[in-house]
Amino acid sequence: MKESEREILRKKINERERHRIERMKLRELILGGQDGLVNVLGVVLAVASATNDSKIIIISGLAALFAESISMLAVAYTSSKAANEVYESELKREKEEIEEVPELERQEIWDIFYEKGLRGDILEKVVNKITSDRKLWLDVMMKDELKLFPAGRESPIKDALIVGLAAIIGSLFPLIPFFLLSVSSAMLWSVVFSAFVLFIGGAVKAKLTVGKWWASGLELAFIGMLAAILGYVIGAIVGTVV
Repeated sequence: MKESEREILRKKINERERHRIERMKLRELILGGQDGLVNVLGVVLAVASATNDSKIIIISGLAALFAESISMLAVAYTSSKAANEVYESELKREKEEIEEVPELERQEIWDIFYEKGLRGDILEKVVNKITSDRKLWLDVMMKDELKLFPAGRESPIKDALIVGLAAIIGSLFPLIPFFLLSVSSAMLWSVVFSAFVLFIGGAVKAKLTVGKWWASGLELAFIGMLAAILGYVIGAIVGTVV
């Protein structure tokens, strides 16, 4: 194969990897929005079943919105930061081991490619080639031994902002009807509107991952409606007792 052809293939591989990372980020957006929507929907229905004061319902929904968004933001930040720290820690450890015990690390390379099916002179040549380049050696150890990859690692702050913003946007959908309609009508339209949004989110998620789009959409809508029903029942019980 000519070098020009190899370069074209490399570009295609890099492009596919970039799209894969983008799909992962979009999936995180959908999940963040889903969590925010379901949480706020349950809260506003619970409060609406206990009171007809739209002001109280909206305030309760907004409080839940910001609490959920801040919580999601914090979780996204800490999990992303922890993932980066694990990668950097293992990278440092592998560097030290290559420097301090190169014979053992060389044997690990030999074992990796032996498991892949290489034997004899070809195996020795591959091991010699990899261990002659410290950067390549380290890269193989991280990817093939530890299954850790640098691709997709983002700034924890960026990840947190993306998920937090998605949670805020998702949380707004159940609240919109209460700004425009009476409480009784708003409850109905909040459920309908939220179910539709959840169905779309589930369908898009299936397109990005695996599964049938309609089944994923129905599943997500069902989970959201189940949360809404529980919220309504709890609010009705509390409204009767208090």
